[in-house]
Parts: sequence; C-alpha cells; structure tokens
Amino acid sequence: MPGSVPADPAFPAAVEDRYRLLVEAVMDYAIYLLDAEGHVSSWNKGAERFKGYSAQEIMGAHFSRFYTDEDQAAGLPRVALETARREGRFEAEGWRVRKGGEKFWCSVVIDAIRDHGGAVIGFAKITRDITDRKRAQDEVQAARDALQHAQKMEALGRLTGGVAHDFNNFLTTIRFAADMLRRPGLEEEKRLHLAGTIAETAERAGHLTAQLLAYARRQPLRPRCFDVQASIEGMREIFAATMGSSIAIEYRYEDGPLYVCADPHQLETALLNIAVNSRDAMPDGGCFTITLRRERGPGRAEGAPDCPRGNVEIELRDTGCGMDPEVLAKAFEPFFTTKPLSHGTGLGLSQVFGFVKQSAGDVRASSAIGQGTTLTLTLPERASDDALISDDAGLVLKPTPA
Repeated sequence: MPGSVPADPAFPAAVEDRYRLLVEAVMDYAIYLLDAEGHVSSWNKGAERFKGYSAQEIMGAHFSRFYTDEDQAAGLPRVALETARREGRFEAEGWRVRKGGEKFWCSVVIDAIRDHGGAVIGFAKITRDITDRKRAQDEVQAARDALQHAQKMEALGRLTGGVAHDFNNFLTTIRFAADMLRRPGLEEEKRLHLAGTIAETAERAGHLTAQLLAYARRQPLRPRCFDVQASIEGMREIFAATMGSSIAIEYRYEDGPLYVCADPHQLETALLNIAVNSRDAMPDGGCFTITLRRERGPGRAEGAPDCPRGNVEIELRDTGCGMDPEVLAKAFEPFFTTKPLSHGTGLGLSQVFGFVKQSAGDVRASSAIGQGTTLTLTLPERASDDALISDDAGLVLKPTPA
C-alpha cells in the first residue's frame, strides 16, 4: 500500500497505524523509504506536495530522478547512498527537480535501515524545501557583495584622488622651479636653490611612491635576520626626538633576543610612523610604551609560513585621545587621516600595514575615545641563522643546501 511501512511482527499493529498516520499527516517534509538500491518504496503526502508525483506515479522509480542532470552526471545520488550505507547517515543541501522540471533548494537527510544482522535493507529519506531561506540568504549575500564593492570603489576613489592631489602639488613645484631656471641671468645662488627644490620635491614624490608600494605589498625589500630588541634599542634617540620632552617613553622586553627575518629599515620606518601618530594624539603629553614579547600558539597571519618557534609581537601603546570605531575601521586605509590639511598624507599606517603583510606578519589595532590606542605588529620568529629571499609574493625561506 502506498505510504505504508513494512510490517514487523514485533511491531504492534496499533503503533504501526499511528506511525503511518503521523507520516501521512506531515506536509512540511517529504518522508519516504528507499530499497537497498535506491528505488522508492514509500511515499507520504509531503513528498507528493514537494515533488509533484503521486504515490502511484513514483513507486518503484529510482530516487535519482529528483536530482538535476548535472548532479546525476556527477554521480551524486550514488555518493549519497554510499555515504549513508558506510556512515549510517548522509546530510546535504542542494538543488532538486520537481515533476514539472522546476528546481527547488532543499535540505536532505538519508538514514540507512539495517536488519538484525546489520545488513542495509533500505534507506529512510527526509527532504525539506528551503528555497525561501536560500533565496533570502542569496539576497543578503548579494547586498553584502554590493556593499563591499561600493566600499572598494570608495577606497579606490580616495586612493586615486589622494595620489592625484599630492603628485599635482609636486609637479606644480617642479614646474615653477624649472620655469625659473629658464630665465636668463639667474644668479648662481638662486639657481642652486631652485635645483635643490626640484631634487627635494622629487625625493618627496619618491617617498610617496614607496609608501604606496608598501601598502600594495609590492615594495622591494631587503630582508635579513636581526634581533628586534637591538633594533628598537638603536632607535631610542629617534623616538626621544620624535616624541619630545612632554611624552614619557617606556621600553618593556619580556624575553631575550627575538629574531625575525624582515627588512630592518622598513620596520624602523613602520615603528616611526606609529610613533608620529601617537605623538600627534598626545598634544598635552602622555606616555608611549613599546613592549616586545614572544607570542606562542595560534595567531599567525593567514598564509604565514609555519613557524614552530612562535611569533614576535611588538606592541606600541599611547595614552592619547583615541579613536572611535568608525575612524579605527579606516585607520589603515591610504590617504585617510584625521589631521588638518598639509599635516599628513594619511599613508603612515598604510605603510605599516603593507610592510607587515608583505613580511608574512599581521597587524591589529585597538582604541577607544579617551583611552589611547594600541597597535600590535606580529612577525614570525626565526632563528638567528635563518636566511630569506624576497619575491613578489613576499618572503620565503631559502632552501638549505643538501
């Protein structure tokens, strides 16, 4: 009888009738049985509602007819039964086909049915139509993709606008100096001054290009293994001159020598860029703390080389004005700055971001209004005798000679 379950002498008839009525009454799920080869042997009203076949039409047919042509060609029906046979259960979501050819997205569960000896004698299959949920999820994802695209375009517009603005200023200065140099009878002192202006402006333009390359992770690096603590110690005078007398500087080293393989000059530039931002955030004075420590366990940047020794963390913390969540979210974007016009290009933290990522590391920031800002640079720790080479993809270990 369509919709019935196999009779079991040990199964009370009254219980079997209630079970049959329960299955028949379910309309939100397609509940049916398959034999050991996957042919339909039972069919409830929910299955008829979802798939469009009456019990008389579908009994004895192979369940693969509910799959799309592509899934049938890929052998997914066979994989489903083999998985249920081997593991006891198969669960998945995917497209299925109704009688009229309409596709619907569903959640599928197939459970293996075994006899007392453990042999598989059939399968119980439950299907739920979740097309509306799938459509809602797709709409949400489409909205997210559109928002992400809009944000990328906004960032690209800010980047190109910033580059055009800064380079236009450089070109204006160079053109003016070049026009002055063309004037006859120009005094030697004036000529040297104009030539110096051109050279200085060209150097500033080159520095801007280097910062953009750093953000794009395409700057040429000269990596070598060095002790980070020794590098920071060598910058004490620079930090003191940058911060001024109203800002106290604290150095905290929690471990012994910690080696990384990176470009030491770019690391110093990154630390100095952070220090400048911290100084500007503390116009009335405060404290700037540099903490160097070893981080073990998870936390390496995705895609970073495996490093059993752990990571080296450089934490730079200030007691300045801090940033709200909206500003913090844009802190590493190129040309984003909260400083007044002509007081910063907005490329300092983008250089930090690009350099650290290009060096197989990571950088994170935390801040709150009135509570200061903390930036933590993470670089994979290396042995003092490690050697690295640089390519367009970043830093890789040199192979050890056999």
